[in-house]
Formats: sequence, structure tokens, C-alpha cells
Amino acid sequence: MLETTERGRDYQERLGKFMDDFVYPAESVYAEQMAAADSPHTQPQVLEDLKAEAKSQGLWNLFHPDPEWGPGLTNLEYAPLAEITGHIIEIAPESINCNAPDTGNMEVFTRFGTDEHKEKYLGPLLDGTIASAFAMTEPAVASSDATNVEMRMEPTEDGFVLNGRKWFTSNGMHPNCRVLIVMGKTSPDAEVHRQQSMLVVPIDAPGATVVRNLPVFGYHDREGHAEITFEDVHVPSSDILKGEGEGFAISQARLGPGRIHHCMRAIGAAERALELMVKRAEERVTFGEKLSSRANIQDWIAEARIEIDQARLLTLHAADMMDKHGNKVAKNEIAEIKVVAPAMALKIIDRAIQVHGGAGVTEDFPLASMWAHMRTLRLADGPDEVHKRSIARNEIKKYRKQPAR
Repeated sequence: MLETTERGRDYQERLGKFMDDFVYPAESVYAEQMAAADSPHTQPQVLEDLKAEAKSQGLWNLFHPDPEWGPGLTNLEYAPLAEITGHIIEIAPESINCNAPDTGNMEVFTRFGTDEHKEKYLGPLLDGTIASAFAMTEPAVASSDATNVEMRMEPTEDGFVLNGRKWFTSNGMHPNCRVLIVMGKTSPDAEVHRQQSMLVVPIDAPGATVVRNLPVFGYHDREGHAEITFEDVHVPSSDILKGEGEGFAISQARLGPGRIHHCMRAIGAAERALELMVKRAEERVTFGEKLSSRANIQDWIAEARIEIDQARLLTLHAADMMDKHGNKVAKNEIAEIKVVAPAMALKIIDRAIQVHGGAGVTEDFPLASMWAHMRTLRLADGPDEVHKRSIARNEIKKYRKQPAR
């Protein structure tokens, strides 16, 4: 039922070969170039080389569902490709121009952008020559509830004036970041889900200031997570996306596919962690026996295999539901995978760290960085609790409609 197509299998084979021939060998080069750089937010040459190679092989913009802008793969066809890139999450997604938040922003520009937005931003984003960021989260409110967003977007005769503070604006420190999609309130007195709008704002707009990068568990990610202030930033009315009061609806349209991508990359990370755990367990001897002969280690390996396969099937089911019935109908399945996949990956990575001993918490292996990324993913695009609340409410509503037995 959840088999991919012949086209999907072709892309899997080609992407797998690209990973083996180019991305895995580039991992150590990437680490060397980043260590030698003056800033943690450098765009290393090895990544640009990978992007050029991916383009030449036709492995580019694979995420985009519109055949005008990409290969037009379905969610079910693309999901295994996202999993493959999750094996080296620091460089593989960007090497094929399938990294968040650019993927979501490109879909927003495709669906809701003006012709000017498409020429000025979408084209260069699709070419991989610029980067973008999505500014929604705020430090002063619980931003997992988008209706809490406080940034004011005061209407003027010819546009809007922005005042507020955003943080965890991922990609905001990327040296190629040129544009922000910013969510704020244009109509605070409107119905609760019609108060928010999204505006397109150049990152160097007068009054917009990148204050600092926010480290994540001590890691200064290359793309960065910026705190940005907006002080009387003027945005012309032509730079509103879709229209006033459409911000919440756009955010829901944007996050559905993005969550599938995140979850499949998490499954890829878990697969790599399992591989590293098994290899380490085979290499290490304690008290006269290989670690792999220990019952508890075998238990961890078996559980990992089971949990990865479970999470993958659930995620592919969600992708299939989205393809057949749309994001709105599949909202429960999307919420389920967002809870399951990062937590599963986090558990397996943690056990792989344990098997590696002290080496597991160093940068000699990718596990510590992977753990930090997965732990953050349990908050990004909505924390577990918000998704569980949604699932529970849908379940309660379903049984309320049934007569007593």
C-alpha cells in the first residue's frame, strides 16, 4: 500500500549513490573547513561543490511538489529521499536544496507570492544562490500557540510598520540569507485566527537588526538561529502574502509538508545512529566479551530496529494521506508523526552515545550533534504537547459523536 513509484525508486537509487560517492566523503572535509573558518556561520566551499554536483545530476529541489519548479514528486515519493539526507543532516539536505526553512519558504512564495516575489526571491532560492528565514517565534510569549504572536504590523496608507522582537529565526545567520517571511498581527481586534498576517521583509531592511545568534545546547549551528528586532520597519503593501488575516492559514499550509520532511530526516538520523551503535558494539570488548554479545545491547539494537520501522510506516502513512486527501484531512496523522519520530530518534541516538562511551559526547562522532538537533526538533514546528493536545481533542470529538453502547 505504501510502495513508492518507479520514479521514486529511481530517485532513491540516484540519491543513495550521490550520498555514497560525494556526501559521505565530504563530511570530514566539511568539518575541517568549518574548524578553519573565522565564523561558525560560514558557507564552506565543500558545500557549494556538493550543490553544483547535485545540480549536474538532476538531484535538485526534489521536495517541490510543483513540476514547474521541481520534479513534482508526491509526499510519498519524496519522504524516503528526505530520510536518506537525514543520515548527514548538517550538509546533505542543503546539498540538494532541500533544507528547512528554505523549502517551506519556497512553497509559500510559490503559492502566495507575487510575480515580483517570485523573480526577486523564489528564483534565487530555487537556484540555491540565496537563503531565507521564517520569523514567527517570539521570546515574550508561548509561540507554540500562533495566536499569541505580539509583533505589531500597523497598517499605513502604503503598507505596514513593524515593531517587535523575534528569535529562533533559523537561517537568520546564514551568510546568504537575504529575506525573511515575518508573521505578526495586522488586525488585533479581528476573529482570533484572522488577526495574523505574513509579510516579506529583506533581512537588511532599515530598522531590522540581527541582535545575536542563539546557540542550541552549546552548538552554534551554521545556519544560525537569530534573534531579530524590528523597530519601525516599513513594508510596502505589495509585500503582504495572500492578504490581511491570512497568516494563520499560510502557516498551517506551510507546516504540513515541512513536518513530513523533518520526521523522515529524523528517521534517517536514527538509522545512522543504529549503524554506528552496531559497529561500535562489534568493535569494543569489555570484560572479555564484545559489547554486541551483551543482552542489554542486543535488546537496544532490536528495539531500535522495531521503533525505526514503526515510525517510518507511520510517517509514510501520513504522507500517503496527504497525497490522497490533503493536509487538512491528514492533520491527525501529521501530528502523530511529529510526536513519534523525533522522540524515537532521540532515544536511539542516546543509546548509541552510551555504547560509544566518552567518545559519544565528543565531536569525533556525529552523535552529540545529532542528539542536540533531535532534542530541538521536539520543540520546533510545535512541541510534543501541542500535537498531543490536537490528537486527543480529535479522538474525543470522534467518540462524542458515537451513541452509547
